[in-house]
Amino acid sequence: MSGHSKWANIKRKKGANDAIRGKITTKIGREITIAVQMGGADPTGNMRLKLALSKAKANNIPKDNIQRAIQKGLGASEGAGYEEFTYEGYGPGGVAVMLDIMTDNRNRTAADVRHLFSKHGGNLGETGCVGWMFKQKAIFVVEKETFGDEDALMDIVLEAGAEDMKAEDDVFEISAAPADFDAIEKALGEKGIETVSAEVTMVPDTMVKLEGKDAEKMMALVDALEEHDDVQNIYANYEIEE
Repeated sequence: MSGHSKWANIKRKKGANDAIRGKITTKIGREITIAVQMGGADPTGNMRLKLALSKAKANNIPKDNIQRAIQKGLGASEGAGYEEFTYEGYGPGGVAVMLDIMTDNRNRTAADVRHLFSKHGGNLGETGCVGWMFKQKAIFVVEKETFGDEDALMDIVLEAGAEDMKAEDDVFEISAAPADFDAIEKALGEKGIETVSAEVTMVPDTMVKLEGKDAEKMMALVDALEEHDDVQNIYANYEIEE
């Protein structure tokens, strides 16, 4: 889930119930498997695999699960027949929502997702209806207790090509163009600075602040979408107060 705060979303996933955690593990495993099928098992030359492994790390996926997913990819067949595409729509209060879909039955998934939007006060839209509101960005999250020198960290990442860095609660959030992902990752690694999240994601240009019933409906929609096996990633432009 990508809403107003990357770090808030990571914490939300870490605190999710066992059922949703199981879904997250399965989805990331599928992403790793297909990444290996498409580009091999070496993340050095396979950006998609590198990002999937980073996501696995951020979500504390066990190493055994990761290795099984890689072996499935090397053995092929597991991801055969899957289609990948994007759905766009609106949530409660006019929130823009984008979904990364991976499915072996497009008609079934379309019906399911349309139903979930409708049930929770939103509607599935046409391709392009909200996509223009998002830009693809590389996002890195560093905990302040891991590396607390804000000025030094900013110098390191700006030198490597980062566009911006901001302090948010107990973390620093670094943003960059996707093409600069490797350079920033390398710069952080050379300084021994660990990240709790490193990914290429969709970031909204503008935000919609939700309160009351709209906020409750939006969170219910997000939960329902996260539980669906075919929804790999959710991007949205809402802000909700704690």
